[in-house]
Amino acid sequence: MVDDASAPGGQNPLAAYRQAETLVRRRPLAALKALEPVLQAEPDKPSVQLLAARAYFHSAQLRRAEHAFNRVLELDPTDDYARFALGRTLQRLGRLVEALGQLRMASAMNPMPEYQEALGEVSARIAVQNG
Repeated sequence: MVDDASAPGGQNPLAAYRQAETLVRRRPLAALKALEPVLQAEPDKPSVQLLAARAYFHSAQLRRAEHAFNRVLELDPTDDYARFALGRTLQRLGRLVEALGQLRMASAMNPMPEYQEALGEVSARIAVQNG
């Protein structure tokens, strides 16, 4: 999570992070704007990168989402959600084989129904394409 100390310019990273968190699904561009000072102050925090990646994903900035999810996984390779979301991002980019690999890893790490469904969906799409 984000520290409660003030960032440069008087910004409170924790308050900015929490504001971005509340906005990420309904107003992802506003979430990114709120998250800007936190990204500058704490670029190597997995939670900050993950929230940015989610906002990029929800605002269809898929290449930025891919980059941010990959950054989360560099910082924390055991983050199953980041692997799942990276798989979904790659799926939306049409890179199904890469998506399948990430979704398989996410499912192996945490066999949640949502992960299993995504894995089945991508597997089926690949089978149709190769059919």
